[in-house]
Amino acid sequence: MTRLRERMVATETDLVVLGPSSHMKWLADLSPHGDERPVLLIVSQGHAGFLMPALNVDSSRQHTDLPFYPWTDSEGPDDALAALFQASGISEKPSLAIDETMRADFALLVLDALPNARRKFTDDTVGYLRAQKDDSEYQSLRANALINDGAMRAAFAALKPGVTELDIAAVVRAYYAANGATAEFTSVCFGENGAFPHHHTGDRVLGNNEAVLIDIGGRSNGYPSDMTRVAVVGTPPEGFDEVHAVLERAVEAAIAAARPGVAANEVDKAARDVIAEAGYGDFFLHRTGHGLGIDIHEPPYVTATSETILEEGNVFSIEPGIYLAGRFGLRLEEIVILRGNRAEVLSELPRDAYRA
Repeated sequence: MTRLRERMVATETDLVVLGPSSHMKWLADLSPHGDERPVLLIVSQGHAGFLMPALNVDSSRQHTDLPFYPWTDSEGPDDALAALFQASGISEKPSLAIDETMRADFALLVLDALPNARRKFTDDTVGYLRAQKDDSEYQSLRANALINDGAMRAAFAALKPGVTELDIAAVVRAYYAANGATAEFTSVCFGENGAFPHHHTGDRVLGNNEAVLIDIGGRSNGYPSDMTRVAVVGTPPEGFDEVHAVLERAVEAAIAAARPGVAANEVDKAARDVIAEAGYGDFFLHRTGHGLGIDIHEPPYVTATSETILEEGNVFSIEPGIYLAGRFGLRLEEIVILRGNRAEVLSELPRDAYRA
């Protein structure tokens, strides 16, 4: 809260309004029951409090010392919200940072009550601060990346002709459960399915001489992991080794480019140039990376158009891919954190293609 208020002063922000979201979880360590009843955390430079349905106040009180402004179903939230705004000491034309992830009806409740507000989203306040991971967040992300390494090894060990994508996904989920994590996603892609960047794992059966792409992430201690590796069963399909080598060079180039003070689009360019020079530019279908924190996708985003200047503590993926429709697709993904003027990779699992 202290860091947020310092940032609010620096950005001339009078009021930050958050709904039940990862923003609220990060700031107040509270994930209140979410339904159509408005729940808001409102922070000014001198006050903070919750608009909260009265039936949820006692439960939420166990998790925060901030004051509540309760309302009942028979009363509605308007008077409680007005009291919270009054306690916040805001002007008639406040600069308002509103949670871009909250329900639209919650946002409109706030905007209707503050018709003269100058509004923006949380990019330069809560979002900016969340992107700068502290040491405890680093430790959680690092520990979870190592769990993910083990899950990937378990998936590789289970690869053999006749298994389905769903079989391998079940192996991954079981590994997470046995190691204190829960599965966030398990994208297992056999053969031609690897050419779909966001393939939905299904009952495709693995045959001989086929490529495999596995993109998995689990959550522990409040933070997720995310990693992609590739494998081959039997003889690699034509072009597999060449494409893998190109992607390895692209990952290395992006890691080398990523450091505090560099624009995110320069990191994207470093990976994209390698792939384009190898003749596969048209087959790199997405951005180079996304931030990782409480959410699997959050700022900073590493895109060709992003002018965001990377900073110490930023955590993001570097995941170039080449997708050859009807044949196979490969992607190599690392999560890095900017520490000590360089990009530190959280995983310890080599990016070599596993041979089954």
